Amino acid sequence: THVGTMLPNVFDAHRTMLAIGWLRGIEVPLNNAFTGRMLEYTLNLADVTILVTTAEIADRLPSIADRLDTLETVVIIDGAYRGPLPFRVIDRAAFLNGAVRAEDLDGPEYRDTACLLFTSGTTGPSKAVIAPWAVVHQFWSFPPEGLIEPGEGIFCALPLFHNSGRSAFNYTLVHGGRLIVRDKFSAAHVWEDVRRTNAAVLALVGPLTSLVYSAPPRADDPDNPVRTVVCGPMIPEVEEFKKRFDVDILTCYGQTEVGIALATGWDHGPWANCGRPRIDYPWTEVRVVNQFDEPVEAGVVGELVVRSPEPWSMNLGYYKMPEATVAAWRNGWFHTGDAFTYDEDGWYYFADRMRDTIRRRGENISSYEVETMVSEHPDVIECAVVAVEGAHGDDESLAFVIVREPGAFDPAELIRFLAPRMPAYMVPRYVEVVEDDLPRNETSMRVRKFELRARGLSDRSWDRETAGITL
Repeated sequence: THVGTMLPNVFDAHRTMLAIGWLRGIEVPLNNAFTGRMLEYTLNLADVTILVTTAEIADRLPSIADRLDTLETVVIIDGAYRGPLPFRVIDRAAFLNGAVRAEDLDGPEYRDTACLLFTSGTTGPSKAVIAPWAVVHQFWSFPPEGLIEPGEGIFCALPLFHNSGRSAFNYTLVHGGRLIVRDKFSAAHVWEDVRRTNAAVLALVGPLTSLVYSAPPRADDPDNPVRTVVCGPMIPEVEEFKKRFDVDILTCYGQTEVGIALATGWDHGPWANCGRPRIDYPWTEVRVVNQFDEPVEAGVVGELVVRSPEPWSMNLGYYKMPEATVAAWRNGWFHTGDAFTYDEDGWYYFADRMRDTIRRRGENISSYEVETMVSEHPDVIECAVVAVEGAHGDDESLAFVIVREPGAFDPAELIRFLAPRMPAYMVPRYVEVVEDDLPRNETSMRVRKFELRARGLSDRSWDRETAGITL
């Protein structure tokens, strides 16, 4: 059974994850920001028949209910839902009524499918990654011995619709630790949180490390219980960060599809590296290859590809997307789509994205999906979306649009059009009207996005934050 979950990052979400696994179901954890067409698309693609959610999130279902092909039952965990839904709706009390302790379940095997995790589409819609339980374990198996002792706390505010959140939960259980969660990460309160909960480990991803470091220094910064910050990627001020907060640093590189392919030990190496191949665990092998999948020499930029000698320790493909699965796994290696180099000492460095994914505040955004929704605006003829650098090392979206009447077009109205149709993190921050045409190649007329990325922001780029529009 494919069980969709849209839950806040609270312990009921973790209990639900364990319960579905113990019943040998397959969880489909969905981003809580999904709404409208994105929610419709993911529920249908993943063949979700049961959805476990909250009354507030269930309010998004009536507008798409008649287009949901497989959903039959909605379980509301936080009370009764009174809205009109053409599904069987069960509240928490009714769901648990008559329940008895299950003593006779064997639980899942490492080779069983744990979940379908949605990852960003690049040249097409988002894909559902088929992830066995072994991948959930593999993802956080990289920390060296001594990260935590039994009873010690790991503060990880990463949600369960990311493998990092799922695997941190698993790692904590395996090592007898305490998992400390928060529904929404707060850089302003993180040190208060770890002091109050006596956390020995703090997990940060994407720009969160930069956000934490950018806060004004305080005299009590080193007065905290954290020994180790697990982050990815490192920030340029890594040594200053360690000294200021009196912590060690571990970093790594991973994807939903491959788990953690590169990682550091207690020696995190030079700034900007993503780690080395994981020789201490027999999980993954990596190469940097050219367009023909041939290995390149040190210092040469190529695509990072990954494979594993251990069965079930990487993705089993994309659900209902056989062509995409074959393309990603060609020649026996999984193609990450990320450009890397490596040095003579074996440290690997992220160089660029070979695809059009935009990463904003820990979320991967498909430029294709944003372009599709922008182009649905009645005044927009065509759209191309690229990433521009944000303040903390992550990306912001810049939408170049060709419109019917450039002089009368209002970017603010476009944002108001998009806000109810997509998650807030996907809504472009910048909009620029193109009055002639987008740059294209001469054969297929595809947009040359590398030229748009190189062009970046200009005085013609409208900024919704400067305009005071909040989502």
